[in-house]
Amino acid sequence: MSIDTLRAQYEAFPYPARNPADEKKRLITGSPSHLDEVNHNVFGGRLDHARPLRVLVAGGGTGDGTIMIAQQLADAGNPGRVTYLDLSDAARDVAEARAKARGLTNIDFRRGSLLDLGALLEEGGPFDYIDCCGVLHHLDEPAAGVRSLAGALKPGGGIGLMVYAPYGRTGVYPMQAALRTIAAELPPKEQVALARRLIERLPTSNWLLRNPFINDHKQADADLYDLLLHSCDRPFTVPELAELAAAGGLAIAALVDPYRYDPAVWVKDPRVLKRLDGLSRLERAAWAEQVTGSMTKHIAYLVRPEDAEGAVARPDGPEVVPVLRDLDGAAVAKGLPPGGVLEAELMGAVVPLPLPRLAGPILARVDGRTSLGAIHQALAEKAGPLAWDAFLAQFAQLFTALNGVGKMYLRR
Repeated sequence: MSIDTLRAQYEAFPYPARNPADEKKRLITGSPSHLDEVNHNVFGGRLDHARPLRVLVAGGGTGDGTIMIAQQLADAGNPGRVTYLDLSDAARDVAEARAKARGLTNIDFRRGSLLDLGALLEEGGPFDYIDCCGVLHHLDEPAAGVRSLAGALKPGGGIGLMVYAPYGRTGVYPMQAALRTIAAELPPKEQVALARRLIERLPTSNWLLRNPFINDHKQADADLYDLLLHSCDRPFTVPELAELAAAGGLAIAALVDPYRYDPAVWVKDPRVLKRLDGLSRLERAAWAEQVTGSMTKHIAYLVRPEDAEGAVARPDGPEVVPVLRDLDGAAVAKGLPPGGVLEAELMGAVVPLPLPRLAGPILARVDGRTSLGAIHQALAEKAGPLAWDAFLAQFAQLFTALNGVGKMYLRR
């Protein structure tokens, strides 16, 4: 696949399909690169917003990751800047229009390839954080992409990436091959029209039709093209992702969301789980991927091996500040009995989250500003003596459950 072929696709179909006017109604958030998630999984919760954060979005497309982190940096008062990089002028036009609609002035838009970052490094030096979402699996040599990104990373920095996973995309790759046979020589828009004709006439035995985790082909033309007509697309298992990271001299600091990769979430038989004793974190994650069969992608944060120990924040001291994401702690606390259970949707399944006795009183005080020490003191003043260790054990159980499904992070 040539760079020109890749550019031509995204000129014809900027991806993902976005309308800049929608910025007046909402901010699209996701993973990787949600600022609280980055702080938690790369900087150990220690991000100082008085210090400018230098960010690169490598393969920015129509701007989802760029707009999200630029807006969140602005909201946090961080004076840093975001560099958007993409091959497609059409995609960049959409991203720029979205930034303009929001009044964001902390983004520098550049055209280019992540395989050639020399000019950006000469212009401003290495980056604290790099977003590379949905790009590496479209390169002929993904390892070369990782090496290029790692070479642009400051010491102590990290990379947030997303790559496709194979098992949850069952049916996608045979359909890509089938369409390549009949549509490869057609112009992009004719390829899409022919693909839609074929999809409407597929036999019921077709695995794409039977896969409940894939629906991009039912959406905009850009989504269909990216799913079924892409000129280069290869998925990664967990071990292959680890190998990809290592090719750039990096290690996986975190996989998002942790419960996706926890065998005990999916298999409740202790005798089966006992057989996994002794496996490493990534070996257990690989087993969970094989068993669930529903993972369509992997979202990971990569750091240099020497930085891995302190990259992910831990609930280990009174100065730690819990932060909720897409969850109203006070509202949840009102209806939560002591030792209650919350339910979360995870890869199409409803997962119960058993909570500790003090989950409600703790959640009622989580506002993104109050430290664990202050929450502990408030609970002790209201309900009587409460040892710090006992409180921390209760919070750790709550944190494990909510962080497991991407609803809680930590700051310091």
